[in-house]
Amino acid sequence: MTGAHWLTFYGLVLGAWAVLYAMQLPADLRAAADLYGAAFWAALCTVEPGLAGYPGVFAMWALMSAAMMAPTALPALATYEDLAETGAGTGRGFMELLAGYLAVWLGFSGLAAGAQVALSGAGLVTPLGESASPVLSAALLAGAGAYQFSALKDACLSKCRQPLTFFMEHWRGTRWNALGMGLRLGAVCLGCCWALMALAFVGGTMSLAWMGLATLVMVLEKLPEIGRPVTRPLGAVLLAAAAAVLVTGLA
Repeated sequence: MTGAHWLTFYGLVLGAWAVLYAMQLPADLRAAADLYGAAFWAALCTVEPGLAGYPGVFAMWALMSAAMMAPTALPALATYEDLAETGAGTGRGFMELLAGYLAVWLGFSGLAAGAQVALSGAGLVTPLGESASPVLSAALLAGAGAYQFSALKDACLSKCRQPLTFFMEHWRGTRWNALGMGLRLGAVCLGCCWALMALAFVGGTMSLAWMGLATLVMVLEKLPEIGRPVTRPLGAVLLAAAAAVLVTGLA
């Protein structure tokens, strides 16, 4: 295998982060939003009708998923390459694995974009994807916190933390097997991370700071030596944050 597949991978990740950076609302417009509130958003959406429309929101979620989730798959991709060095896989198989993985997150992006458009229409989030409701924020934090203790989260994390075992279970000598493994790997990763990704509505779906922090947390959580001590304490922190947000918001 050549290094072209890794160049493609890192190019994809860096390109996604670069486009997300370019999509950030300028500081002067953010200041205007803080000053004028709902009136500002109404005027802005009148000038730019597609600003908060589904296609644009879907594109943003697709980029965010690629930028945030591809790095969390690095251990699995590196393990596949190690196996491929024995002659069992190819560079094309690597790209099929990555494509299957990202296809699952593309489906998630479609659902998340629909949720954002619906929540925005209901006035529960701003067009920037930031929660406008303390109850919604608390519910998302509590749900993500509780999920950290769930059996499904544990089961999915155990597979993500042992990519060699995952490949040994699903490796076949058939055409498109790498794509199928990518879809399986994406589904397992989705089971690990969907609740944390949903916290984008708390941190802001266009906040690079939130994206960077969440990416770091999800990468660390999938590392066996670091992830196990992180998962449940993180759940406790999220539950405490949910309570604090609810009390503060309703006070």
